[in-house]
Amino acid sequence: MSLPTDHPPLPLFHRDLGGTGAPPVVLLHGLLGSSRNWQTVGRDLAASRRVFALDLRNHGQSPHDPDVSYPALAADVAAWLDAQGLGPAEFVGHSMGGKVAMLIACREPARVARLVVVDIAPKDYDWPAHRAEFQAMNALDLASLASRAQAEAQFEALVPDWAMRKFLTTNLDRAPGGGWRWVVNLATLTAGLAAIEGNALADSDRFDGPTLFLAGGNSGYIMPADHDLIRGHFPNARIETIAGSGHNPHIEARAAFVAAVDRRP
Repeated sequence: MSLPTDHPPLPLFHRDLGGTGAPPVVLLHGLLGSSRNWQTVGRDLAASRRVFALDLRNHGQSPHDPDVSYPALAADVAAWLDAQGLGPAEFVGHSMGGKVAMLIACREPARVARLVVVDIAPKDYDWPAHRAEFQAMNALDLASLASRAQAEAQFEALVPDWAMRKFLTTNLDRAPGGGWRWVVNLATLTAGLAAIEGNALADSDRFDGPTLFLAGGNSGYIMPADHDLIRGHFPNARIETIAGSGHNPHIEARAAFVAAVDRRP
């Protein structure tokens, strides 16, 4: 099974984080993230390989589009690989980006030299916290907003976690005519949240190549009960836990994360 062709791909923005060697590494961010989230750890990884970080559609500097489906996101990444003339790559995908990477690996395995999935499993999710975060973002009055700090303060009633409030404001940018704007396609992502939380894979999807799942020890996105499900799609998967980390081990436990990615079985 290959990626469907009825999703016109969008040209994705990317950051070249340096390094040399093959296969290259392609980093895919999570929901409401961007390639900026990978800059520090990406340069660590570039010590031994060529590293690229992408902005997925409706995020960062990439184009916006109403289609938030995983086949559409995966088709964008496949088209980007072709445009760059890149052969098989190592994919490191976090959360939503991990679901995109899983789908590419299963549907077009010749593109994937190795798969690293960061704190997400091939299943449906229903996280009330996501809805609260989107509610807070949509309630923000951009016309009267004076600063990111003010936005953080207004988020506090719905988003109790300080780090998450700070993360949400990374999606605010100065508008060309003054004031503030959302960098992400907030309306489309809000409408498509259920699809984004859903499972990207069909029951028959399978990737037999080398695969590593990294779970945050304090996260809850990958539970022991998910291990059999993971190995049903990825029979050669290693599943490791990064102790002391939440949902973002590439940020919260960078040294341990880089060591785990660098480690080969």
